[in-house]
Amino acid sequence: MAACSRFFEGTSMKLVTYRASVEAAARLGVLVEDLVVDVAALATAQGKVLPGTMLGLIDAGRAGLDALRDCLDKTGGRLPAGTATALGNVKLLAPIPRPRKNIFGIGLNYVEHVAESAKSLDTSKDLPKQPVVFSKPPTTVIGPGHGIEHNRKITQQLDWEVELAVIIGTTARRVRTQDALGHVFGYSVMIDVSARDNRRAGQWIFSKGQDTYAPFGPCIVTADEIPDPQVLDLWLTLNGVEKQRSNTRHMLFKVDHLIADISSAITLEPGDIIASGTPEGVGAGREPQEWMWPGDVVVACVEGIGTLRHAVVDATPE
Repeated sequence: MAACSRFFEGTSMKLVTYRASVEAAARLGVLVEDLVVDVAALATAQGKVLPGTMLGLIDAGRAGLDALRDCLDKTGGRLPAGTATALGNVKLLAPIPRPRKNIFGIGLNYVEHVAESAKSLDTSKDLPKQPVVFSKPPTTVIGPGHGIEHNRKITQQLDWEVELAVIIGTTARRVRTQDALGHVFGYSVMIDVSARDNRRAGQWIFSKGQDTYAPFGPCIVTADEIPDPQVLDLWLTLNGVEKQRSNTRHMLFKVDHLIADISSAITLEPGDIIASGTPEGVGAGREPQEWMWPGDVVVACVEGIGTLRHAVVDATPE
């Protein structure tokens, strides 16, 4: 396969990590209409073996997804007993519940967001000449419906940012821009939660890296289903009121550029996640400024992938 070809051509799927019950272990599933099909159980029913985790499937490479597609095709639409559960009867988790490494966050990657940030935050009004990269620890990740924690002893300025998440499928080291999308496993949705009053001397990790500050999901859509990641609408509402709406075509640095830039000095590995930046409409950029508080509900969506819905919960210690 040529280096610049799509990573999983012809095997588009929506993949999830889920629990069938409160006590059950996390499982890898694939969405088939309104059902969640247990990947490992489906393989076992056909005398095969497939990974039981998202990271395991990513590590299996194209062969893993091809084998899963083959298993699905062989059912002829009649899934073996015990391999599928109604989507409404499972608990979806973050697609990768515990990333192996910090998430690569991208700041100031939409032109209008650069302008609004310059008005209210200590950022330059000039467009960045290179991607602005920060990180969010694995402990920030939460799955669909999990509460976003608000600790009023730490922050009074909890903000929202809807983002397209990019999941790496094959090792990328010093890759060319034109080859970069060939290293993508798939795409998901992320909310880059930020405590704006927790930035320290220009460093963002404490502001953006607190527990629960990376809602992630509800699924990973394989890369072949989204041949062009720069044509996707994305939006966010707070308590039913739209706050952000844009399209990924407005990114200052496109997904292929981000992968090439990061990999020029930092090796991207299977399962790594890039949160590709947010458009205008964040709370800090509004007049007057707006923030999230316990009881608020934030909903974020990226076209063709899915929707995240999270309540903000009070996590202030006594």
